[in-house]
Amino acid sequence: MPAGNVTDPNRSRLKVIVTRRLPEVIEARMAELFDVTLNREDIRMERDELVAAMRGADVLVPTVTDRIDASMLDEAGGRLKLIANYGAGVDNLDVTAARQRGVLISNTPGTVTEDTADMVLALILAVTRRIPEGMAEMQAGHWGGWSPTSHLGGRLGGRLLGILGMGRIGQAVARRANAFGMKVHYHNRHRLRPEIEAELKATWWDSLDQMMARADIVSVNAPHTPATFHLLNARRLKLLKPSAVVINTSRGEVIDENALTRMLRAGEIAGAGLDVFEHGHEINPRLRALPNVVLLPHMGSATIEGRVEMGEKVIVNIRTFADGLPPPDLVLPSML
Repeated sequence: MPAGNVTDPNRSRLKVIVTRRLPEVIEARMAELFDVTLNREDIRMERDELVAAMRGADVLVPTVTDRIDASMLDEAGGRLKLIANYGAGVDNLDVTAARQRGVLISNTPGTVTEDTADMVLALILAVTRRIPEGMAEMQAGHWGGWSPTSHLGGRLGGRLLGILGMGRIGQAVARRANAFGMKVHYHNRHRLRPEIEAELKATWWDSLDQMMARADIVSVNAPHTPATFHLLNARRLKLLKPSAVVINTSRGEVIDENALTRMLRAGEIAGAGLDVFEHGHEINPRLRALPNVVLLPHMGSATIEGRVEMGEKVIVNIRTFADGLPPPDLVLPSML
């Protein structure tokens, strides 16, 4: 949809409202280009505050912590024309409802690929080599010296890594896994082209169940959609070997967190490395208490470089829209 109605020369610059603090260089650039309202306190907006922001803006810049559903869009009024999401995932937004109401949605794909893949390998190493346990022992001053049988973890070389979701991040994980001598297997909605499979030395499984039963490590790199909600449910998790490890840097809703917690507590799964959680920042206390689990506060994309690139993409999307063209990172319901 063209943006002509918000580029009228008799009208002031686009009104842009940003829901959270962004890197300073991005906020400064936005202030140069737009009539921007920033969230200096960096406190997550409540529902009514988000609705008020949508009513008063041509463009809203939300993040993953902002849930915008159809009812909120119904209350937004007619001014809002673009939601320029600061992030690649858009499961926090009702894309179909926005489209039906004439509101475009853009995102920032490709900006977090390498950083998130790095974090996947960091979590794999942390869990399989028991790094947090060693750190805790040292920081508590409890280390009694080296022993041939203490802190025994597992070697990565030769392990079968099952990647769930072989998009940009899944493929970046595969490249890193190859460098560690791991055997790369994957399940994806669509099989990769033969030349990409060959480059990644990756084996495709049409059956997720069969891949799960053979994997030593499962890395979740699939987005949260209605089709992927609890894709790793209790039944599927029970297919894993007792020595298996689960890594999730994608979306917490893809895993049945209660089932995972029960199995970890029972020793039916060896360990887990989690950067995302089913209920946001509300972490199951039973999960938090487990020694075989590494928990991180959604740090997968937390690099200065990545966050600045995300902001630059947001700016490009808004400027392109202001010129009367579709944003280059336009998200359509059919893409989900």
